[in-house]
Amino acid sequence: MERIALQKLIDWDKDKRKKPLIVWGARQVGKTYLVKEIFAETYYKNNYIYIDCKKEDEIREFCSETANAEKIIEYISLRKGKQINEKTLLIFDEVQECPNIISSLKYFCQDYREISVIATGSMVRIKLQRETHKRGSNENDKFLFPVGKINQITVYSMTFDEFLMNSNKILYNAIKKAYEDKQPLDSQIHELALEQVYKYLLIGGMPEAVEAYIEDNNLLESREILKVLYDNYLADMELYQASQEAVLRSRVLFQNIYRELNKESKNFSPGLIEEKSKTRDFATSIQWLTMAHIVNQSFQLKEHITMPLIPDSESNFRLFLGDIGMFSYQSGINAASFISSERENTLSGIFFENFVANELIAKEHKLFYWRGKSSAELEFIIESDNKLYPIDVKKGRGTLNSLEKFSNHNKFEYAIKVSKNNYGYNPEQKLLTVPFYFIPFVSKDLADGTMTTITSGHQS
Repeated sequence: MERIALQKLIDWDKDKRKKPLIVWGARQVGKTYLVKEIFAETYYKNNYIYIDCKKEDEIREFCSETANAEKIIEYISLRKGKQINEKTLLIFDEVQECPNIISSLKYFCQDYREISVIATGSMVRIKLQRETHKRGSNENDKFLFPVGKINQITVYSMTFDEFLMNSNKILYNAIKKAYEDKQPLDSQIHELALEQVYKYLLIGGMPEAVEAYIEDNNLLESREILKVLYDNYLADMELYQASQEAVLRSRVLFQNIYRELNKESKNFSPGLIEEKSKTRDFATSIQWLTMAHIVNQSFQLKEHITMPLIPDSESNFRLFLGDIGMFSYQSGINAASFISSERENTLSGIFFENFVANELIAKEHKLFYWRGKSSAELEFIIESDNKLYPIDVKKGRGTLNSLEKFSNHNKFEYAIKVSKNNYGYNPEQKLLTVPFYFIPFVSKDLADGTMTTITSGHQS
């Protein structure tokens, strides 16, 4: 399957000053497939060495004893019977099983810069943090992260544009062209594109679930795969946490994201999960889940916003699940709701908010929301090229009361309403209306600082 992150690997590979690369990402989001099956097979055919640190015990044990790049190269070369030189790509997968390999990247960078090295695995950050803060160990024994000696990218579950790119390339191209031309889609194609959004809300972006849908057009099989992945996420918490209390809190927190968002305020409320508990009781669990890219955190902003964006307090925030398919599964809502004609009445707005949150995160945006007085609220505030873009997410048409209140206190380039409505711009309200299926492209333009100043166009 096609992945947009491939371009990041290509750009890294072309860079004359490239350093060893760490590929971060949650479990089962397709890191190994991207690095090995797509990138290595295409650009290093017959010239890459793949090491699975979970399975290859001898190499793991050797690398856990030394960070010396020369010794590691010599050992792997002899073990694999393959010469390692400037034409070779070395892939260390599941490196959470051998954090010392991360230490060795410093010496690969210093002494063997000509050799391309990629390290990847899930839960790596958590394992590294525990190695760094081991109690009772000497300073010399503690793990040292190779700051300044590595490049890094993060892989996320498949975004909506990736889902469409793989499931219906012709429709993807039509949507992309309409966005680039700043034109609304024909009404019938618009409805077809929205159908795909609803299917994506149900399936999500976990590659295994997406592949099952594409190959067999089987939504039920995709849901079964999601159930297994969801249970695996819960099981992982046992493996990588320090105490049983932390495991239990992380599990219950993960399992209650939908409930937290489905209440009126949407802000994280510890009492909903555990009676008389405080936010600080869940601090370790929140850190664990966000570091593992399982959960995304969005912080509240004050009535008057200043740049750069800074949360008004650490205690007011929201949590979103990193995959919208898992979010839909966790909600317990019947799968038929997403494809029935009654879906607009059945699905609450939080499905669309979690969807937009993930699209923004995938383009490396930090998440913030705004709450004013008398329940005025905007779901996301994005800073791009030193300009503010408030984002209002509406499952239906919705009102613009919150935007009016926001504009009383803040200057902004223009607001973006993400909804089921077709594309349009209202210059009087400084309001750009984009359909849900445009949000991946909007997110990228905001990340690249290439959102165009709109002076005319289709009225919404």
